Amino acid sequence: MHITRRRILTLSAAPCAAPLLAWAAIAPGRVHAQSAPREVASVLAPSGTLRVAINYGNPVLAQRHPASSVPRGLSVDLANEIGRRLGLPIQFVTYDAAGRVTDARREGAWDLCFLAVDPVRAQGIRFTAPYVVIEGTYLVAEASPLRRIEEVDRPGTRISVARGSAYDLFLSRELRQAQIVRVGTSPEAVEVFRRDALEAAAGVKQPLIDYAAANPGFRVIPGRFMVIEQAIGIPQEREAALPWLRAFVEEMKASGVVARGLEATGQRSATVAPSAP
Repeated sequence: MHITRRRILTLSAAPCAAPLLAWAAIAPGRVHAQSAPREVASVLAPSGTLRVAINYGNPVLAQRHPASSVPRGLSVDLANEIGRRLGLPIQFVTYDAAGRVTDARREGAWDLCFLAVDPVRAQGIRFTAPYVVIEGTYLVAEASPLRRIEEVDRPGTRISVARGSAYDLFLSRELRQAQIVRVGTSPEAVEVFRRDALEAAAGVKQPLIDYAAANPGFRVIPGRFMVIEQAIGIPQEREAALPWLRAFVEEMKASGVVARGLEATGQRSATVAPSAP
């Protein structure tokens, strides 16, 4: 356990002891998120407490409360609603980077997470359809000759990224000439970019825009190099609970809960994902 990298917060205690039944045989089309079978709780949280991984590396979806440091944001709102419907206490396990969330899956440190969908992550995590869509782009110096997204992938361009982030995984597959410089977290990626005078820093669009607005001499390249689809994930061995979670996500989008959650925390650059087919 990496004590310096994650923090565990238990916010309620209402134990749920549900027997494991034939939940996996239920067809997705018959699942309704409003009425959660007891089997879902036992599949998702066999310990009786739902351990939820919260990634502070994506401030669009999760933030530390400035006074209490308790996690807040859309991911937290959705997790609390899942816990309420399943009758489970929630234990938040917080991380400062998405890559550390995926690493912790190998330790069995959490039961449910909020991450961007990616083929590499899908090797051990099962995802719902996305509930939010955000964009990945580049931060550069104001004087940089880089003006368009497609100009970044060329010899001599060094791009700092948060190791294991959705954009790291994507750029590792897509870039052919630029060099990727991997660091621990998104804030560290920006710091290394600035300190070492790298050509670009890759990241989620809104935090980079906020940084450029607060720090004269930097700008964000217009457009995007990828669409980042944020979804709920569970360990692959808990896949039997996925139909209910998928129905839950679709309800949260259709009912306006996701849109209101984004609005409440000022995340107007993020978009509610379209309904899944």
